[in-house]
Amino acid sequence: MMDRDYRLKEIISSLQIDTQAIRAGSDRSPAREHSEPLYATSSFVFSDAETMADAFINESGLSIYGRVDNPTVDVFCKRLAILEGGEACEAASSGMGAILATMMAHCQSGDRVVMSCGVFGATMTLFQKFFVKYGITLDLVTPTNLDAWEVALSVPAKIAYCETPSNPTMDIVDISSVSELCRRNDTLFVVDNCLMTPVLQRPLDHGADLVIHSATKYLDGQGRVLGGAVVGSQQLINPITAFIRSGGVTMSAFNAWVFLKGLETLEVRMQSHCARAIDLATWLDDHAEVVRVHYAGLPTHPQSGLISKQMRAGGGVLSFELKRPGRDSAFRFLNGTCMMSLTANLGDVKTTVCHPGTTTHGRLSQADRDLMGIGENLIRISTGLEAIEDIKADCERGFQSLGSIDSPSQIGSAMNPSCERTDKPNNI
Repeated sequence: MMDRDYRLKEIISSLQIDTQAIRAGSDRSPAREHSEPLYATSSFVFSDAETMADAFINESGLSIYGRVDNPTVDVFCKRLAILEGGEACEAASSGMGAILATMMAHCQSGDRVVMSCGVFGATMTLFQKFFVKYGITLDLVTPTNLDAWEVALSVPAKIAYCETPSNPTMDIVDISSVSELCRRNDTLFVVDNCLMTPVLQRPLDHGADLVIHSATKYLDGQGRVLGGAVVGSQQLINPITAFIRSGGVTMSAFNAWVFLKGLETLEVRMQSHCARAIDLATWLDDHAEVVRVHYAGLPTHPQSGLISKQMRAGGGVLSFELKRPGRDSAFRFLNGTCMMSLTANLGDVKTTVCHPGTTTHGRLSQADRDLMGIGENLIRISTGLEAIEDIKADCERGFQSLGSIDSPSQIGSAMNPSCERTDKPNNI
């Protein structure tokens, strides 16, 4: 590295987060490149057998194999760790891969997990259908109920897990208070920070032990690639790294390079997402066809005091309940729109819209959906970076379609005649 690169490393921790998202973690190669290089290789060569043996046996720091490490992935990990305020980070092939690796590294048969019921549908499925097969006990708590957390954690537990804000109802877990309960009861506290990113919320600052990301969402920001990550102390990350290297839940170098490009614009994108989301949420809150809006940025949110302490803004995701009940009404609304993308992904520059009850949480039991507050009339929107007037206009097309049909048999043809769809909904 050049002398100025060493000097930058000395001051990087004192720089603002938007600067760190652009400058942190890079080790310039002898080629003196400006943009981070993409190391598209499955393995690495050595000058002699002794150096090779030292790398494999003693972990000398030299890259050895793509499943184990890659310089491009390493830069992504270093940068995200700095953004989250953690000592170390490990990358995975997806957000679910990051969750899997964390639990496999820190849990064993006979352990107990306390988890917020307000989590992503696939997270719930992973715990309920798979981890329990190997002797891990799961107890669910209401994310906003501190008394419930305290009772649940009074019984020995290895891990407490939450997603805050919850997806899709935007319930907030008090990270500091739950962290204190976990420390008191010798429990690791893991927080999914996917919806906020370190730009809007840093769980480690509030006492969490590990932070999980689906990098697929806002860290990429343009819906291009899959990836996940876990951030925390070096001691807690080491066993996660060991599992990922052995289990093969590895992030590709190309995906890491895309995430690095995404991180460079993360701060400005999150500002824009938040600005559009609060505007849309306020408009929806006054709409005659809406009975309730779930958005962490609204001053009427029941946890607004906690939000102001824990988060910088409300984020880019919101959900709302149609005044007209039932799945039929929700599908009419969705089919009446055309600009917003019918997809279950979020965190994209393109606004996305979906029906959580039949997509992200569609494979859960009705009882679990009821517990999460996911009704048939609930719609989720991840606000993109289109003009807010155009996002509102597309929502209005959906609302207008509600009054244009009387027969449920016409669902699916309830499109504004001036607004033909060319995309199809995705189920995950």
